[in-house]
Amino acid sequence: MRETIIETWQSLNAALRDGTVLHDKIIPSVVVIFLVVGLRYALVKLVINRMEDQRAQYRWKKATSYAFSVLVVLLVGHFWSDAVGSLATFAGLLSAGLAIALRDVVVNVVAWAYILWQHPFRVGDRIEIGETSGDVIDIGVMQFALIETRNWVKADQSTGRIIHVPNGRIFTHSTMNYTEGFNYIWDELRVPVTFESDWRAAKALLTNIVNEHAEHVAIPAERDFRRASGNYLMMYSKLTPIVYTSIEQNGVILTMRFLTEPRKRRTLQETMWEAVLDAFGQRPDISFAYPTTRFFDSAAEGKSQTRAPQM
Repeated sequence: MRETIIETWQSLNAALRDGTVLHDKIIPSVVVIFLVVGLRYALVKLVINRMEDQRAQYRWKKATSYAFSVLVVLLVGHFWSDAVGSLATFAGLLSAGLAIALRDVVVNVVAWAYILWQHPFRVGDRIEIGETSGDVIDIGVMQFALIETRNWVKADQSTGRIIHVPNGRIFTHSTMNYTEGFNYIWDELRVPVTFESDWRAAKALLTNIVNEHAEHVAIPAERDFRRASGNYLMMYSKLTPIVYTSIEQNGVILTMRFLTEPRKRRTLQETMWEAVLDAFGQRPDISFAYPTTRFFDSAAEGKSQTRAPQM
């Protein structure tokens, strides 16, 4: 192997000293690269000036970048076609060593191809990968970029930071897509009321509130659901809002469950919470439950059947 590399390198040096490589290969290759890059720049400027949609501009830039890169490889390869034999031997041996030394780079490139082919997410999707979540704003050969959500900001809103994530992480971490196929997510608001409250009246109020503010989402969500069911085995028997009842240590828990668009989650929560506060504020028989300490006198407060016998 060592002798092969030395022979290949010596033949390349001889060709360079001869001057034929410079005039027949290197100079034409450089000229072609500059011409193709200039043509792409002019074409992108011409087309983008006529586009108003930022997503379309982004897709056009990416598509032309990949297409012109392939064009450069084909045109430059034409000049070097007669040297393929010696170069192929040298490149093969070199690439074997680079594959080991640059393992992470190779993984990132393979992951990039996987992202473009399988589309676990696209630009504009909101995703969560490992401990990182955000909106995808760019997909590159080595990494993709997110506008971060969560962290110190609540309800999935943006922090404003841009996070660059190596493409290879899609092979080692679960990827959760908020908007793939089905463009809505389920959200819940837990409303605790005391045991002494009229919980049935409270549940009726919450049912009216959740229907008023979230029921309209069920119609477009049902269309999305039918479309997504063609690609995924998704089984929902009910897409309209509902209120569930449960009991915890501090009181009765009434949980409003409803569909919402991922980016409108906090706005909808705020609107519904304000409606709940207004509705409960007008009902003296309904009180919010919260952690308290209470002393219970069984003889005075307990049911007569369960009271301790008087001595």
